[in-house]
Amino acid sequence: MTDPINALALTDSIFFNPNTTQLDRDQTEKSVQHTLSPMDDGELFLEYRESEMISIDDGTIRNATTDITSGFGLRSVLNTQTGFSFSNELSDKALKRASETVSQLQSDQQVVFSNKPILTNHHLYPPENPLYQGKFSDRAHLLHEIDTYARARDPHVVQVSASLSAEWQAIQIIRADQFKVADIRPLVRLNIAIITEKNGRREVGSYGCGGRYGYDHITQETIWKNAIEEALRQSLVNQESKPAPAGEIDVVLGAGWPGILLHEAIGHGLEGDFNRKGTSAFAGLMGKRIAASGVTVVDDGTISERRGSLNIDDEGTPTQCTKLIEDGILTGFLYDRLNARLMNKQSTGNGRRESFACVPIPRMTNTFMLAGKDTLDDMIKSTKKGIYAVNFGGGQVDITSGKFVFSTSEAYLIENGKITHPVKGATLIGNGQDALTKITMIGDKVELDKGIGTCGKAGQGVPVGVGQPNLKLSGLTVGGTDF
Repeated sequence: MTDPINALALTDSIFFNPNTTQLDRDQTEKSVQHTLSPMDDGELFLEYRESEMISIDDGTIRNATTDITSGFGLRSVLNTQTGFSFSNELSDKALKRASETVSQLQSDQQVVFSNKPILTNHHLYPPENPLYQGKFSDRAHLLHEIDTYARARDPHVVQVSASLSAEWQAIQIIRADQFKVADIRPLVRLNIAIITEKNGRREVGSYGCGGRYGYDHITQETIWKNAIEEALRQSLVNQESKPAPAGEIDVVLGAGWPGILLHEAIGHGLEGDFNRKGTSAFAGLMGKRIAASGVTVVDDGTISERRGSLNIDDEGTPTQCTKLIEDGILTGFLYDRLNARLMNKQSTGNGRRESFACVPIPRMTNTFMLAGKDTLDDMIKSTKKGIYAVNFGGGQVDITSGKFVFSTSEAYLIENGKITHPVKGATLIGNGQDALTKITMIGDKVELDKGIGTCGKAGQGVPVGVGQPNLKLSGLTVGGTDF
């Protein structure tokens, strides 16, 4: 795993290389110190990113792109005010202009620059650049192989789409107190979608996986063949689906990716900025029961090679495992430095940004519910009529009210304690805070998603992880077409 000292040396060779940039190390540190010392907080965020994406559709490579971006974001923080300037020009001249911009904040109070983050020895992922593992043409050939193999698996396959993507991000953070830290972040992903047709009916199934490691993992034959099998299975299951029932019925949730409901309907409401401003449905409820007994939820950015994990967040704070709900009691929020300071708390290492062009805000990393002691069989057997929602597609959430709408991509009808047939068009409707109290059974095995999550907030997208055990909820509203 990457060594922080080596990460600093490597990023120094990127950001302060006289052959490729016009930034001088000493001048940069002096400029940051001069600009930010009169502030409460702030940092210079330097970023270099290489990325690529290649996709195939109907046996033809439809998209093949590579990209290199670099730049810096300079942020000053004073009380509740934020000054921010960014540039894709790595030069002393550009930094000087940015410094003049963020220096405009003023206060009539004496300020002391906030304490620097305390470093830990997180080494959660390898530093190697996945884009240099094998040739770009080899990955194009693999996508053709995936297409051919998927079509040969079943005569009903009429369309195959697949994509491989990767990025390698190098960052360095410099503060006014001479604090410097760096991180090297790999990220890869494989997606496969398969459409089958039977008797004029077309249905789709999809599967994706990825994480913070190299291409050499997801391009293994066992990995991509399993992805094909799962996408094909889901498509064929949906071929047999019938209209979903509508009404208030019991719902059993699958383990793993269905944790996206937890992420969206509950997780965002536990981020520090929404609670500081009082706009979250959970504002003012710290220490109170907000969920059924047995419900424990954590956000853990320290899980090795997970998509949502980070050695440090984008303010230089090491990530950690933060307990948000313990046995149904609200115990914590997720903080970046700004909101932690304003709420008299410590940052939890959740200050994240999409790129150098964005300010850091409180964001989740890997958010999931811990296991209980119930089995999936017992959940099904105890359900007279309900829905078993195995996978989700899209969804929408209102952070202020906690109301959510999620559509299922794979679901089954439960009748008299048995799964009878797959259903289509099932939509789960509810309120995150209310849904937490309706959990009646918690599965004995927690699963995390396969590494496909991207979270959107304030126009920024960042990679995240979700997860949960199987869950049973009583009386959840299901929107369907079979009345």
